[in-house]
Amino acid sequence: MQGILDPRDADAALDDWLSFQEAYCLRPREGLEALRRFGSPAAALFGLGLVREGGGKRSGARLVLARAGIRSIAVGSPAYPAALALLEDGPSLLHVKGEVEALHAPAVAIVGARAASAYGLGLARALAISFARAGLVVVSGLARGIDAAAHAGALEAGGKTVAVQGCGPDRVYPAAHRSLADRIAANGAVVSEFPPGAPPRGAHFPLRNRVVSGLARATVVVEARARSGSLSTALHAIGQQREVFAVPGPLGVATSTGTNRLIRDGAQVLLDADDVLARIGFRPGSGRVRRATSEAACGRVARELARAPASRDELSRRLGEPPEALALEILELEMSGSLIEDRDGRLHLVADPASLC
Repeated sequence: MQGILDPRDADAALDDWLSFQEAYCLRPREGLEALRRFGSPAAALFGLGLVREGGGKRSGARLVLARAGIRSIAVGSPAYPAALALLEDGPSLLHVKGEVEALHAPAVAIVGARAASAYGLGLARALAISFARAGLVVVSGLARGIDAAAHAGALEAGGKTVAVQGCGPDRVYPAAHRSLADRIAANGAVVSEFPPGAPPRGAHFPLRNRVVSGLARATVVVEARARSGSLSTALHAIGQQREVFAVPGPLGVATSTGTNRLIRDGAQVLLDADDVLARIGFRPGSGRVRRATSEAACGRVARELARAPASRDELSRRLGEPPEALALEILELEMSGSLIEDRDGRLHLVADPASLC
């Protein structure tokens, strides 16, 4: 693909972009304004009287990128993602490990709590499987909890996923996700707008979040506390005029507070993956998206609860399935009014199981 800067090439343009990134990565809107005014990163640095980084440092950054197999894409190049080119504060330079093509495919972002419940993790995974099977790229932030479950679900389905990092492209944060990041790079892309060697800093993550939402046609929030980075991603999506969906949760549960407030404030309620596909007008070639687990499994949940009510853990034991594998089916039954949960957390089927799924 044209427009990709390879650090192994003796190209002065990459050095100029790396210097410009060092100056403007925390001020992306100002960076784009400088590029529009002066026409190139070198002219902007010179015209604004900014000192370029020393040649030794630039050579070191180039070597780091080359050793890690990371390529770079500058704004305005043919390889730059069209979805990000629409943003007024898009990254001036993106570092990509993996498939650049994954940044150009239709995508949905899935984000949520780091300290997520088993139910939330299972739901994120199931949604990612459904989206991936439909042919969408799943975008998230490589964080613990919902992000990791979303990436894993897309990989499990044999789909593509993109991880947007809040640190330099040569690092992985959290470090425990290095193996996951390697799998993502082999089946999608790991991207960063920060210079090589940049540590994960608090100021980086709101910027990271706008890229997550910016790459996607829709953002889905699965579990979020009242003050959550996931809500930041949702707000960016709203500002970017993208679709926002939230999964409703029980009142009084901390990880449902943020998603319930999003719905109260106008986000769309997510009942299943098809809600998102219909809203963004995406039509997979194979027709209607199948649920992440089979319809037989959904029927099995209904039939088992028709025998006797059960908690999620008890239902898991009775069916011999982990709770996360049943999460999406339980949610669908709840949203259709076919299932209710009592104060003790026991699930009761209130519809004829033969008519369900």
